Amino acid sequence: MFIRLSGWINSMSYKINIKIITLFPEIFESLKYGVTGRAIKNNIVNIEYFNPRSYTENKYGKVDDRSYGGGPGMVMMVDPLQKALQAAKNKTKIKTILLTPQGSLLTHEKIKKLSEEQNIILVCGRYEGIDQRLIDLEIDEELSIGDYVLSGGELAAMVVIDALTRLIPEVLGDETSNQQDSFTDGLLEYPQYTRPEEIHGKKVPSVLLNGNHEEIRLWRLKQSLGKTYLKRPDLLKKRKLTTLETMLLSDFISELNEKKS
Repeated sequence: MFIRLSGWINSMSYKINIKIITLFPEIFESLKYGVTGRAIKNNIVNIEYFNPRSYTENKYGKVDDRSYGGGPGMVMMVDPLQKALQAAKNKTKIKTILLTPQGSLLTHEKIKKLSEEQNIILVCGRYEGIDQRLIDLEIDEELSIGDYVLSGGELAAMVVIDALTRLIPEVLGDETSNQQDSFTDGLLEYPQYTRPEEIHGKKVPSVLLNGNHEEIRLWRLKQSLGKTYLKRPDLLKKRKLTTLETMLLSDFISELNEKKS
């Protein structure tokens, strides 16, 4: 009745169990690669798929119908979705999330809170949406990855899974990596450079080559503040800057104005 990506292993060996309600489990094949693929292979993340078509009583596997009140498109029906959800829950209480453009915006803070859950169900809607009664009966939270519309919730679910997986310490090669990501401390990440030292006439900032870790730390903080100031000033408004951060940001802005003049 469902597809398991990782194989038959005791679920208690996993850091997080994710059950996905989707009409198109094959879309999630990309999770076999990269960070999420490593987490699945190492039995840190377990993913199971429940297809509502498997829970229909008609020979065509019909899961949608016309909308009451008229209008374009089709609406996903309650019965097959609810049966798929009940199979996923297996008589236990599990945090159940619907991926929808009508949900609250997904943020790093929401991902961190979600990472505290050992078991999660992600429901991927399709067509014009799902019957509101299913939402009222079965859904704990609605999440959106942005103010735009996708063909279905599968891509949004993969975003959630990838972001969740990165927060598990055993997943990344360097356990400090996720602590330096954008949004972790409310700032965008500083610029990154690698070899060669010069390319097309552009050189790596000299501070990154001098081996002085404190100078590098301050430079990176300054660049993070500056990049956030330029690209996401809304984040700075939410953050109470320290005296040092205020000074570094002021220096960044002064240097920026000098280049423009």
